[in-house]
Amino acid sequence: MAQVTGTQRGVWASITRLAASDRASGLIMLSCAFVGLIAANLPLTYHLFESIAETYIGIPYTNINLPIGHWAQDGLLTIFFLTVGLELKQELTTGSLSNPKAAAVPMLCAVGGMMAPPILFIAVAALFSAYGPGDAGSVVLTTTGSVIPFADLAHGWAVPTATDIAFSLAVLALFAKGLPGSIRAFLLTLATVDDLLAIILIAVFFSSVNAWYWFIGIAVCALIWAHLVRMKKVPWPAVAIVGLLAWVMMFEAGIHPTLAGVLVGLSTPAREIHGELTPRAERYASKLQPFSALLALPVFALFATGVHFAELTPALMMSPLVIALIVALVIGKPLGIIATAWVSTHIGGLKMAKGLTVRDMIPTACACGIGFTVSFLIASLAYSNAELSAEARFGVLVGSLISACISGVLLNHQSKEFARTTRTGEPR
Repeated sequence: MAQVTGTQRGVWASITRLAASDRASGLIMLSCAFVGLIAANLPLTYHLFESIAETYIGIPYTNINLPIGHWAQDGLLTIFFLTVGLELKQELTTGSLSNPKAAAVPMLCAVGGMMAPPILFIAVAALFSAYGPGDAGSVVLTTTGSVIPFADLAHGWAVPTATDIAFSLAVLALFAKGLPGSIRAFLLTLATVDDLLAIILIAVFFSSVNAWYWFIGIAVCALIWAHLVRMKKVPWPAVAIVGLLAWVMMFEAGIHPTLAGVLVGLSTPAREIHGELTPRAERYASKLQPFSALLALPVFALFATGVHFAELTPALMMSPLVIALIVALVIGKPLGIIATAWVSTHIGGLKMAKGLTVRDMIPTACACGIGFTVSFLIASLAYSNAELSAEARFGVLVGSLISACISGVLLNHQSKEFARTTRTGEPR
């Protein structure tokens, strides 16, 4: 028995190390995204994939009855958002966000990085509307010839606002080995604030609020959760039930249910209590990380990109929606971040981390164009039209990959420059 236990611990330790690797978890998620895209479009696998994704599973005694593809989005992804909520609580309490003055520049850059992409997205979509082959006020999708009103296309303005923290850190892990840790800290702070802003966007713009009494239930669940996780001995079965009830009530209230994870995560203590050596929010986030990085995010990516196109051809790249999203992610994100960094340091009087300049952040800003997880989620929420939703997710995938490639090249060059100047003592 001891040998089995030791083996199990060894396996779990290996899984934990794999999940903690930005590089490995990012590549696993990307692989699942490609598998979903291919499986949904190959003649041999299309029908099987579709039948699995469209198989309905319901919760007894509720009106919640969702296909497996939606369970990956609304259910499994809650684990990811719970992890985000726990990490946010820790960062706000004792981490990089606990000192607003020190984190001011990356926090402002997160805001700037979320404002620029929608402007470029709307501008590109408006150009296609004004000068494209369709009638004024409409856009023709290149792949199918469908005429889409500009107002419908514009619903996706929030899709390119998010930065995928897991993928962007994976790019840094792959290509920025010689760079100072302050660059990773800058990206981590920026992406954390970006996550918080994306959560607010989803709650405000992509929720249809239902009966008010559900909100009373949500508040009660949050209070009970906060009490239970502060007890010396946490009653985990009761915690699990309260978390599930919070999810159901969030769903019934018309708010995206994954935000229940954020709510209970923020209700978890982030300082040591009962003589413990580490905060509970930090410990719980660490224990959930393998489930988030190796289960929730890969499965979500599999179904999020598993959209069927009549023809998966290069012509898809000429879709106005795809082009608008690529421009918004690849150009809008870094432009908003760098412009905000320059204004806040040159005009606002704020300071970058010691040894860094605004120019040093250009490669990292390009990595922030990797939208992926939350952008996929917003795309599915923004467009009720299946064709628009599918093309939006394809545009996010392509734009994220282009951003990753550009960032990788720039980070690799920057890393070599830092290594050379460090070795020779030359000024950069």
